[in-house]
Amino acid sequence: MNWRQYITADPAVLVGKPVIEGTRLSVDFILGLIAQGWSEAEILRNYPGLTREQILACAAYAQERLQDEKVFAVAS
Repeated sequence: MNWRQYITADPAVLVGKPVIEGTRLSVDFILGLIAQGWSEAEILRNYPGLTREQILACAAYAQERLQDEKVFAVAS
């Protein structure tokens, strides 16, 4: 999945947050719907302009951004 075909960031749109190209729907908004338990079918039904590929692109974008993230344990 090449998310770059579907995700863009433009300072003039949502202050540069990554969005699905041609929309004002941010990647974090779509991921939030998924985190709330929305199915792919529910997202597509409620946002009929979206495609399955755009939803998958949001997940691929997040995966790539998080892949090199390091988390360090801190003693409490």
